[in-house]
Amino acid sequence: MRPSELLTRRRFLGTAATLAGSTWISGRAARGMAADETPSVVSSTDHFWYRAQPPGVFVDSQRDNKAFCFDEGEILLSEDNGRSWPHRIAFPDSRQIVFSCILGNGNVLFSALAKLYLSTDNLRTYRQITVKDRDGSDYLPHKPQNAALPGWYFHSLTGVNTWDVRGVEMLVWGNYCNVIGGAAPVNIYYSVDQGQTVKIAYSFGRNPHNRDNGSGGGGATGTALGDPENPIICRHVHDVAYNPAENAFYACTGDFDRPEGRECHWLRGTYDASADRWDWRVVVTDAMNSRYKAGGINFVDGQLYWISDSNGPKPYDRGVFRCDPADLANPAAHTRLFNPEVESGNMIIQDGVILASHCAPASPLATGFIVSLDMGKTWAQYDLKEFGRRSPCRFHRANSDGWFRVDLRSNWVTPAEMMFIKPKTPAA
Repeated sequence: MRPSELLTRRRFLGTAATLAGSTWISGRAARGMAADETPSVVSSTDHFWYRAQPPGVFVDSQRDNKAFCFDEGEILLSEDNGRSWPHRIAFPDSRQIVFSCILGNGNVLFSALAKLYLSTDNLRTYRQITVKDRDGSDYLPHKPQNAALPGWYFHSLTGVNTWDVRGVEMLVWGNYCNVIGGAAPVNIYYSVDQGQTVKIAYSFGRNPHNRDNGSGGGGATGTALGDPENPIICRHVHDVAYNPAENAFYACTGDFDRPEGRECHWLRGTYDASADRWDWRVVVTDAMNSRYKAGGINFVDGQLYWISDSNGPKPYDRGVFRCDPADLANPAAHTRLFNPEVESGNMIIQDGVILASHCAPASPLATGFIVSLDMGKTWAQYDLKEFGRRSPCRFHRANSDGWFRVDLRSNWVTPAEMMFIKPKTPAA
C-alpha cells in the first residue's frame, strides 16, 4: 500500500524538504476529520492522514488542545492545537531543545542542552530547575570536556512521559544519550508536583565506554559518569512506561554486549509515595540481538506490549510482542503480533490504534511506519518517502483533534523535522 501522490513543496524548520505529494483539503472535506480543523496540507493512506509540521516552527510536544513549539530564538504555546500561538517568550537556546512536556495543570517543562526549565504561567516567564538527587542534594551536570557537547541529560526518545498514578499525575522519563550531544550519565527522572521539583528515581553505573572525552557519544577515556556504586551499566534508556494494573513502572535500556556486561536491561520499579522512595529491580538482561533490545513499552488491559529493535549478530529476534508482565522473562509465553523484519524501537498504543516506526539506517523504507487499527489483528506498513530518509520517534498521544505528534530524525536520533498522523476509523 502506498500513500497518495503529493503535489506541493513544503519548507521545514531550517531545512528545505520536497514533499512529493500533498493536496490542499479542508477539515470539512476530509472524511472523519473535525469540521473546525484549520485547512492544511494533508496526505492520506488507507489507514491514516498525515501532514508536515507548520511552516517556520517546530512543534515539540502537545497535550489535549495545547502545543509547545519553538522557532529561532523563542518558544511558543498554543491553546488551539497550533492554529494560533498567543503565548511566546524569547529563549536564545531554542534550537537546543530536545525534551518538553506539558503537564496536566498547564506547566511546561523543557530542556536545552544540559539545563532544565519550567514555565508555570503560559510562557510569560520561565526558570531553571535544579534536579534533586536521591539524598536530597542538588544533582548538577558535570563540567563537559567540550562546552558545545554537555550531554543529553534530559532527552527522551518517547513522547509519553506522564501517567495518572492513584490520582496523582507522575512525570517519569529516562534519558536517551551517549550518541550525539556529548556523553552524559544515564538516569531515570521523576516529578510528582507538576514539574516544580524533579528528582532522580534511578542512576545507572559508570559505563567505561561512555566517558566524557569531548566527543558526541563519549569513549574509553575522559570523565567517568554515573553512579560508582551501581554495577548495572547501559548506554541509555529507551523507554519508561507505567502499568496501572500493577502500580509499577517498567524501563528498558540499550545497547551493546560489552566485556563488562550486557547493556540491554528491563527494570521494574515501584514508588512509595508516602516515603518518596523508589524500588527498582532488574527483571531481565539479554543480548543486543534479542527481543529485549526494545522500546515502545505500552500497557493495555494489564497486558505488556513492546517492539524490538534487535541488531548486532544474526539471527535477529524482532517484532511487536505481547505478554503478561509476569511472563516478561519467559520468551515462550510471549505472543509475536507482527514482525516488520527491521529495527523498530518506537511505538504508541491509544484507543485501539498501534502506531510504530522503522529505524531508517536499517530499513529498506525511507520513512517507514507500521500501523494497526484493531489492536494487532491486522497490520500495514507505509513508506512516506516524501519526507526523505527519516526515523520517526517521540510519539505523543493524540491531541483533541485526533492527531498524533511525531519527531522525524535524520539517521537515528539527529533532530530534523516533525509531523502529524491521524488514524482513520475502520469505517472511514
